[in-house]
Amino acid sequence: MEEEKYMRRCIQLARNGMCNAAPNPMVGAVIVCDGKIIGEGYHVRCGEAHAEVNAIRSVKDPSLLKCSTIYVSLEPCSHYGKTPPCADLIIEKQIPRIVIGCRDPFSKVAGRGIQKLKDAGREVVTGVLEEECKNLIRRFITFHTLHRPYITLKWAESADKYIDYRRESGTPVILSTPLTSMLVHKKRAEHSAIMVGTRTAELDNPSLTVRHWQGTSPVRIVLDRRQRLSPALHLFDGDVRTLVFTEKPKTAQANVEYIPIDFQRDILPQIMEYLYAQGLQSLLVEGGNILLQSFIDAGMWDEAFVEESPLKLLSGVKAPEMSNKIPYAHEQYFGRSFRHYIAARLG
Repeated sequence: MEEEKYMRRCIQLARNGMCNAAPNPMVGAVIVCDGKIIGEGYHVRCGEAHAEVNAIRSVKDPSLLKCSTIYVSLEPCSHYGKTPPCADLIIEKQIPRIVIGCRDPFSKVAGRGIQKLKDAGREVVTGVLEEECKNLIRRFITFHTLHRPYITLKWAESADKYIDYRRESGTPVILSTPLTSMLVHKKRAEHSAIMVGTRTAELDNPSLTVRHWQGTSPVRIVLDRRQRLSPALHLFDGDVRTLVFTEKPKTAQANVEYIPIDFQRDILPQIMEYLYAQGLQSLLVEGGNILLQSFIDAGMWDEAFVEESPLKLLSGVKAPEMSNKIPYAHEQYFGRSFRHYIAARLG
């Protein structure tokens, strides 16, 4: 179908905003006149022009807009935020036909953009590649419907299902290759926040920054109930905003904030509530095994990537365990196999 072809192009364009559009959703737009694409755009960065605006600006002959169709992966906004409403611009430019992938779940839009376009006498078609368009903005949907970040779990495991040797100090075993480590940094750049447990912070002394990929380092999150982590750790270098969830209040340091929570209750909902209030839309959990398993056991995850190393450790720290009832896809990157799980929650 022609409409699906152009919507697929919208989705393709939208993905270019993966690292910079959040907390706004990724959106792509295509303008077609007489069977030819005359304009394209996507939402590049939060606070800047939306996809529809960029697509309209890219059209060399604006007079063609009056006899064109604009395809957009997400319902055009109808409210004033950091930018004016896209629905108003479409009406102003007299674009007669609008094809939309999916409705916007955000309460300030939620069908109002579609209705505004219809009230202006425009032909509006909805639901083209709807599931694909929903999947594109699954982080945005999860954040606004479940009131928590979209949670991605990530770990590398040996062929015999270990993630490390058992150790009290020293260097962790390296199960990733230099190229798959680069992919980890890509994932960091694609998330708002990144989290590790106390023991991982203590033994591995990770920086949790983006060094091998272009992008902004995520907010760092660590558990430190007893406040026993050394201030000399990379996490406390002040280079990146760091949140420490702990038992007792402590004065904030340079770019490091201490958030008291009740460790007598389930801590994950408390942490998620705080991250939601902070507007952190996505969370990457990198370890260790106890923290990862706690997310799995609570069913509080949306996506998981497991790198499968051919190396055997024979003993050590067991890898987290997913239920064998949860389906996954095998993916190949740089000669290394990954198991990719996605929780089916969008509906």
